[in-house]
Amino acid sequence: MHIIALSLNYKNASVEDREKVTFQDDEVVEALHALRDQKSILEATLLSTCNRTELYVVSDQEHTGAYYTRKFLAEWFDVDYDTIKGMTELKVAEEAVEHLFKVTAGLDSIVLGETQILGQIRQAFLIAQEEHTTGTIFNKLFKEAITVAKRGHNETDISKNAVSMSYAAVELAKKIFANVKKSKVLVIGAGEMAEESLLNLTSNGIEDLVVVNRSIDKAKALADKFKGRATLLANLEEELLDADIVISSTSSNTYVIDKEMMDRVSTKRGNQSLIMIDIAMPRDIDPSISESDTIYIYNVDDLQGLVDANLKTREKEAEKIMNMIDGSRDDFEEWLNVQGVVPVIQAMRTKALDIHSSTFESLERKLPDMSERERTVVSKHMKSIINQMLRDPIIFTKEIAGLADRDEKLKDIEAMFHIEEEVESERAKSKEKNIEKLQARKKELRLT
Repeated sequence: MHIIALSLNYKNASVEDREKVTFQDDEVVEALHALRDQKSILEATLLSTCNRTELYVVSDQEHTGAYYTRKFLAEWFDVDYDTIKGMTELKVAEEAVEHLFKVTAGLDSIVLGETQILGQIRQAFLIAQEEHTTGTIFNKLFKEAITVAKRGHNETDISKNAVSMSYAAVELAKKIFANVKKSKVLVIGAGEMAEESLLNLTSNGIEDLVVVNRSIDKAKALADKFKGRATLLANLEEELLDADIVISSTSSNTYVIDKEMMDRVSTKRGNQSLIMIDIAMPRDIDPSISESDTIYIYNVDDLQGLVDANLKTREKEAEKIMNMIDGSRDDFEEWLNVQGVVPVIQAMRTKALDIHSSTFESLERKLPDMSERERTVVSKHMKSIINQMLRDPIIFTKEIAGLADRDEKLKDIEAMFHIEEEVESERAKSKEKNIEKLQARKKELRLT
């Protein structure tokens, strides 16, 4: 079996490209089943967020599985196959496993160590599990990824220090407002910095969000992603009257909030506190605006020192989590290798039990006067002999699970014990069981 991860994220695709390949919440279930139905794909899970679209599959053939995973993505979004191939990153085997672990722990995020992705991975896995598009391998893998991510965040300080301007802005606001969750926040702009700010705001439980922009369409598109409200820049002064926090990150060449506007707003606001954080370059907020006991203004330089120091701290904490990931990845690979030999081991036991059954029936015919106790004792000792005879071959079979020439050695074992048919039968049973679960779920979906 081959684990494959196909990733389209902020590192290898622009915002425009990511927007083209984003699954809406109401199409995830249908997409999951369509992906699972692709040739050579046995298990499937998909994740779609603002910054990444990830497809994880288990395939019986590496190259075929990779091709049909890309093909599914291209056809679903009506994008050329070569375009999808160019904007996605493909990882297989141990690299795919490590990638999932890093993504889940927030080590592959824009904000190093952020925790929102953990919840998103968990939700993606639960949906796939409920839809029966996962099986033995992904049920084990995703649980391991979630466990090591939780451990990493609990046992290190990686998520306690701001490492981006927008993240630092939110952390700063949290220090000033005792109950930041109840704050009304204006996010001025609709670019990447604004989106990252909204991501950090929502991850801290802030719900009263207003996206302000010159284009109402862009403002609404961004606000909808985070269940916020959109308004035009022309309405900014009115929105400032009851705002608690302002984060501005436009590309304007002139001040978005000038002194005259703020003087009018301050007169009407009274003693209500307002934090204005300007992370734009050039600046959006007129520096001549006077700070007071209720108005606090911060710019990029004010936040940069905090970001630089905290990034170094986070990087050190990330190293600790990587050590955890290395151990969990190795443990999973060892477990996965053993799974590859399970049908062979099970076939050994099946054939041995068949021999026991036929031999015992022959013995009963030859010794028809055996008492019930004698029958039980004889059967028990026969099974004991079988188990002792199988003990060393089974141990040997498990030990070769991680070898490069495992498949060749397994074929030798199958031939030695003459269990080729039994092995195929065990594999077919497992596959049939998974198909039955999938079909049952599809039938359930048709009825609802």
